[in-house]
Amino acid sequence: MRHLEPVWASVCALCGSPRVEYAFAPRGLRLAQCQDCRLLFRNPQPSDHDLAKIYSGHYFLHGDGPDDRAEVSRLKRATADMYLDAIARYRGTTGGRLLEIGCGEGDFLAAARARGLDVVGVEPAEAAALAAGRLAGDERIHRDLAEVDARAPFDVVVLADVLEHVRDPLDLLRVVRERLAPDGTLFLAVPSLDSWSRWLLGPRWMEFKDEHLYYFDRNTVESALFKAGFGGVVTRRGRKVLSLEYVARHFRRFPVAGLTPLVGLVDRGLPRRWRRRPMAVNPGGIVVLARPRPVSARPRVSIIVPVFNERATVRAALDAVLAADVAGCEREVIVVESNSTDGSRDEVLAYARTPGVSVVLEDRPRGKGHAVREGFARASGDFILIQDADLEYDVGDYPALLRPLVSGSHAFVLGSRHLRGGALKMRRFTGQPALALVLNCGHWFFATLINVLFRQSLKDPFTMFKVFRRECLHGLAFECDRFDFDCELVVKLLRKGYRPLEVPVNYVSRSFAEGKKVSVLRDPPTWIRAIVKYRFARVERD
Repeated sequence: MRHLEPVWASVCALCGSPRVEYAFAPRGLRLAQCQDCRLLFRNPQPSDHDLAKIYSGHYFLHGDGPDDRAEVSRLKRATADMYLDAIARYRGTTGGRLLEIGCGEGDFLAAARARGLDVVGVEPAEAAALAAGRLAGDERIHRDLAEVDARAPFDVVVLADVLEHVRDPLDLLRVVRERLAPDGTLFLAVPSLDSWSRWLLGPRWMEFKDEHLYYFDRNTVESALFKAGFGGVVTRRGRKVLSLEYVARHFRRFPVAGLTPLVGLVDRGLPRRWRRRPMAVNPGGIVVLARPRPVSARPRVSIIVPVFNERATVRAALDAVLAADVAGCEREVIVVESNSTDGSRDEVLAYARTPGVSVVLEDRPRGKGHAVREGFARASGDFILIQDADLEYDVGDYPALLRPLVSGSHAFVLGSRHLRGGALKMRRFTGQPALALVLNCGHWFFATLINVLFRQSLKDPFTMFKVFRRECLHGLAFECDRFDFDCELVVKLLRKGYRPLEVPVNYVSRSFAEGKKVSVLRDPPTWIRAIVKYRFARVERD
């Protein structure tokens, strides 16, 4: 569709929310933000004519002569080699067919071809496409993706600094998924709102450009990938090989008040060989690797129910879970029974043949955390919801917890006991007011510790109701077996960059006399240890 006039959006292109509001206007670019998924984007988008003027023959930073062009090409190929190394590690193999969409002047394709990959490029800008043809072969370069034979799938598709330029990123990702082999790999690089340069420069960030229509962070780019049917997502800080000379040239093209003169002064004051020395730096982006995942007509939620000595409530809890509204999702219930001493196992086994229920029997009790981890290992759903068997939490809150995940606006939801109506759902133990006070003060202390260490403003990070995309667990390994697992899970998801949405839920506390298992003396030190340890330890595996 051609757009002869600026294009206004009334709904979010990512989650479909109509809650789109004006944000600010850096460099005179009017930006809007979705109030649900937080996607930031230009509104209105430029017309086709205005975009065509941007992508002229002078769009790419070449310098003034052939020597400058060769130097830029050297830097781009060095960056391409880093990207290709990351792709090879993720795939576990080399070779195959590679498609780059938005291939520019072909430096990445040339580097990939040198490694034995069969390359194809798509570049709509005429001058850049001609240059790419000289490097990779004219027959391998197309001006439109529709010209590329759709019958032959690709092993790798590359979108390097492209997704932020297109009018409909979600549509492009879905098309890319169709072009990939079932075990294929998507590699993309985008500027990130989470980056140090965005934090440092604020509205003067150099990535606020006329041609950038969308601005992603880790959460929004992973949401787009999830909605487009990708999984196995690995996100890392994006590095590029640059030189001071190239950086100075970039800041002359895209001036930043205060910074452009400083970089230019340093550039002019150094010998040329120093100005051209290559440096691997992270200027402010992320790189993401993903692969196609199976997609069904309805998303599935895996409800994990750990059970230990809950005979009095487990039947009522499981019946409620099986009858609950799950926001249109398919449901699988994974009950992990930890060899209870009160007959809970017999109650759980009564559900072993119930459709949609899987029963896991542990040989001995190892703690709630271990039981939940067993459930994770068996979950097949798009989403995971943790449900205790003690009836403290209301399954009627499932729709409110699941809707943000189904819409794609959020990846991680916490059911907060302390939000509804502004009232605290305090623990009130009959005949034990002092103990109730201690536990409530402890909750405040640990919530404050989380908020200070992770720059959050959470009301209830330790709620039992933790609901998230199963993809959030990719690359994480868990160690904690008891109630410190709750801390480990939340901290590791925060460390991966997920921002939880807190949704108010109903809660009725039970006392220790009624079966509450947390130890006031044993468990709090393990919570402190988990919070501090995983704040600083590496949490993601390669």
